[in-house]
Amino acid sequence: MSVPLTPTNGTTPRLPGFIPLVCVVDFHHARGPEVEKWFGVDEGRDPAAEYDWTLLPFMALSDGAHAATEDFSYFTLLRPANEKESTATSLFGISCTRQLDASQLLNRPADVTRSTVQKAVVVIADSPQYFGVLRERLSVVTSAWFAQREFTDTEILRRFQESLAEEKTRGALSEEEDRDQYLGMSLRELVREFRWQTLVLLKCCLLQPKMLFFGTRCERLCMMQFSLISLIPGLLRNLQDSAGPDLDNYEKKLTQPTSLRTSDRNSLLTYMGLPLQIFGKGSLFGPYTPLQQLDILADFGTKSYIVGSTNSLLLQQRDRYSDILINLDEDSINITSTSLKAALQLSVADRRWIDFITQNVNDTWDEANPGRPKTLGYVGSEEFIRLQFEEYLLSLISSVKYHIHLTKHANNPRMLLPHIEGDPSLDYGQDFVDAWKRTENYRIWNSHTDSHLFDVVEPKHPCAGGLTIDDVQRRITQQVQDLHLDERFAVGREVLGRNLAAGKEKASTMFNKLYADMEALREAQRKRAEESKQQQSAETPQNGGAQQSVGTKASTFVNSWAAWAGEKRKAAGWGRSSTSTTPTTETHPASGGGGWTSGWGRGNKNRASLAPGGRSDGVTSPMLSPAPSITPGSGKTETYSLVRDRGSLSGESLFDATGTESGMSSPASPRRRPLSAEAKPLATSGIDNVVASEIAAKKQNGTPEPKVVEPKVAEPKIVEIQPEEKESPPLTPVPAAVAAAEAAEAQNAWGRT
Repeated sequence: MSVPLTPTNGTTPRLPGFIPLVCVVDFHHARGPEVEKWFGVDEGRDPAAEYDWTLLPFMALSDGAHAATEDFSYFTLLRPANEKESTATSLFGISCTRQLDASQLLNRPADVTRSTVQKAVVVIADSPQYFGVLRERLSVVTSAWFAQREFTDTEILRRFQESLAEEKTRGALSEEEDRDQYLGMSLRELVREFRWQTLVLLKCCLLQPKMLFFGTRCERLCMMQFSLISLIPGLLRNLQDSAGPDLDNYEKKLTQPTSLRTSDRNSLLTYMGLPLQIFGKGSLFGPYTPLQQLDILADFGTKSYIVGSTNSLLLQQRDRYSDILINLDEDSINITSTSLKAALQLSVADRRWIDFITQNVNDTWDEANPGRPKTLGYVGSEEFIRLQFEEYLLSLISSVKYHIHLTKHANNPRMLLPHIEGDPSLDYGQDFVDAWKRTENYRIWNSHTDSHLFDVVEPKHPCAGGLTIDDVQRRITQQVQDLHLDERFAVGREVLGRNLAAGKEKASTMFNKLYADMEALREAQRKRAEESKQQQSAETPQNGGAQQSVGTKASTFVNSWAAWAGEKRKAAGWGRSSTSTTPTTETHPASGGGGWTSGWGRGNKNRASLAPGGRSDGVTSPMLSPAPSITPGSGKTETYSLVRDRGSLSGESLFDATGTESGMSSPASPRRRPLSAEAKPLATSGIDNVVASEIAAKKQNGTPEPKVVEPKVAEPKIVEIQPEEKESPPLTPVPAAVAAAEAAEAQNAWGRT
């Protein structure tokens, strides 16, 4: 434990008559935040109106508090001088904000029109020193009050204020205890989060610029500022001038110490001029500052401040309201002032010192309990960090005092310390020392301290010395750690593995889909082939029936003609040989002949390709053999034949006329019968001469010549029938009755002709 501090000469005694106050701030749907009720004051009294605390509701209900179940806000209030209090001073407030669903209220007032009810319980005290303990009690009381779901019952709040007043009366709250470590965020978290920039922020506070902290979480925002100023020993006990730039009570009552007890730590700090009062004339401290307070920040009399805001609108005007911006959401520090940036450059010794603390914190870090080293030892603990900063500040002010002494006695070597080489203040940065000399806290410190402080504390930087190889290695190690290569590589490996897995899955899906598509295509082709086969098998009987029907009709037609020709032959004696030597009339094939045989000859398209007397190559008309040409003077008569289709009646001639050559006649065919009297002229003279003589006789008798109508024979169409694997079904024979009927019909048609 640290040695308890005793009051310094500049410490303003706490107001014995000020009793902690408790109030309730409500967010009205129409009027906005407003103070609803006070506890610890007389009935009908309103301290907000008496002290002109018009911004109290906006400080208690921070921007964005509705986004959290519970949030805390820390702020400062200026209590002006009046008849009872002759001196203006600063008061400090802490509020706990919670919200409740309006539907859960037991008795819902008529003015509650929103879906949620938001209220804050506020405690106002004269010092923030014990706010660390007070926060836990305030959280429990506020939670219990909201659990009642009846805000008209404020008994728990009244009793809470009475307990605070009782502790104040018996001095429990004003005991001289070292409570600095209980307020603010853990110093271990501060150092681990900002590392070497922690020292930059501390030195920035000593230069008293306009520091603006931004964060969406109000409690973390305020705790960060309290932790930072707690690094200056004794400052939390001397914030009586922090609420307004016009307050200057600390300097007015400050006196220079004349005695020192080296065995007493508090006496040592007082003699060395600590705390360095950074909140004096022209300065302001507002852990949470609402937008309604921006006019104070922009006031001409406000030279420096440390304030925090949760409203992002302030970021848009950071150049106007800040010299340095600390963004807690991004863990970044942005220095807008060029001169301030040069002054805050850490020296080699500074960097070596803060790296030493950072390494100890990182080596003893415990994620389960960040505020305590995992070794449970002293190194890296809260007290270790606090005493290291205390030593740094004592060495700083001692070195600066020695720097002033060197400047004053530069020409007198006997006035210099023999064991100190050169100017030790250079290890803190020459630009920083020069800038600090221009601040108000330096002026107050230098004017109220002894000029030979370097005789009490050695004027030397804790990590003095030039750059060494260890510093370079440590700096490189720290920079590598700052790059977070392990985290980036881990993330990269994770992303790469995830992408590879996704690519593998996509490729597998693609190949599976392709294989499925191919299988579906094959199945579709197989089905189409089966359907085609089924369709062909279904059509085959029909096509066979059609072909059989056509063949049957053709066979029937040829059979009918054959039957008719046979009857004619029997009746007229056609085909018998003639012994008559009647000269034969020659007919040239080009003229086409005339009469009946001429018509049959013209009906054949391929007669020029056939040999006389019958079929030579089998490519003939299924009905007739071609009419051969008769060579004049040959004395030979060719035979005209009517043949059956498909070999039927093959070798039998329907008309068989023979001629004689050199007065000889061919022997009669044994199958032929003797010609009748009517058929003899046909056999001797030919059918054309007989017909011509009959026509001439009819002309002489005056009988009109009948018109010969040549039947139009349709040209045969060649139908290509694809060969099939199966044998064609046998032709069905035509019934005899049908064949006889068709033959009779053909005979009648011939007779009419």
